[in-house]
Amino acid sequence: MATWRRDSRLTGSQRLLCAGLAGALSLSLTAPLELAAVLAQVGAMRGHARGPWATGLQVWRAEGPRALWKGNGVACLRLFPCSAVQLAAYRKFVILFTDDLGRISQWSSIMAGSLAGMVSTIVTYPTDLIKTRLIVQNMLEPSYKGILHALATIYQQEGFLALYRGVSLTVLGALPFSAGSLLVYMNLEKIWNGPRDRFSLLQNFANVCLAAAVTQTLSFPFDTVKRKMQAHSPYLPHCGGVDVHFSGAVDCFRQIIKTQGMLGLWNGLTANLLKIVPYFGVMFSTFEFCKRICLYQNGYIVSPLSYKLTPGVDQSLKPQELRELKKFFKTRTLKSKKPTL
Repeated sequence: MATWRRDSRLTGSQRLLCAGLAGALSLSLTAPLELAAVLAQVGAMRGHARGPWATGLQVWRAEGPRALWKGNGVACLRLFPCSAVQLAAYRKFVILFTDDLGRISQWSSIMAGSLAGMVSTIVTYPTDLIKTRLIVQNMLEPSYKGILHALATIYQQEGFLALYRGVSLTVLGALPFSAGSLLVYMNLEKIWNGPRDRFSLLQNFANVCLAAAVTQTLSFPFDTVKRKMQAHSPYLPHCGGVDVHFSGAVDCFRQIIKTQGMLGLWNGLTANLLKIVPYFGVMFSTFEFCKRICLYQNGYIVSPLSYKLTPGVDQSLKPQELRELKKFFKTRTLKSKKPTL
């Protein structure tokens, strides 16, 4: 059994800010690889470039270096509402799966995380669709001038439901994603030949990267079909660059297998796997640095450059309780210094 815990020394807004900044930086640094993966999934570069490096070079030459970060702005903006919804949903699911003793099994914890991720993705799905549309368009001849223009244009031309085209693939993709997470977790002790509670920081980082690689590989076919459905539009040049014609999700699977074979469902997987280590490496290091700044600001550590605890401070106190305690002692000290007759 595992107990769901969080660092109570941070406020909710501080946790959200740390996660948002870490996610935005990691997304921005790996954006060219994300662009290569999406273009390969959609099929926009089919026959022109093979591999992430060739795709990036082709986009650079055709549209300029800024084009490598197409869609990254909306990807970063959606992090904050997505993280907020995911955190709120995760808490609700954890409470739902927790037993009378306040414990939750690892499988239930994985399910809670998967369901929370699914809820947040569905709520913020239109922004993901807009990101795909911005990636597949040509920056020199854009169909959309920005995020709000893309949202308004898609709504006016294609209707409200077009903003949720392919959302069912997100729900279906959560099943292999959860199965892959459980598969990795059940075999961690065999991989490292030791108990989970003694894993080092490096081992835990490797575990996260391994889990991400397995889960993304298993759910990648659903993501590929989703990207094609998101990009496809009769109002875009060449129908958004999608390389197959289809009438729905099931037909899209069928047409990909028919024209490209089974491996066509995993087009872009190489770029997707290449970004895992730098993505999580930057995310974890940035989050930890932001966390240290917040802990220093709250008075728990002596410096944002280390985790050295502040002497005499009870680390079990919440930020509000610590502030009230400091205020109490400060007031008491001031009163003791007042001159008496």
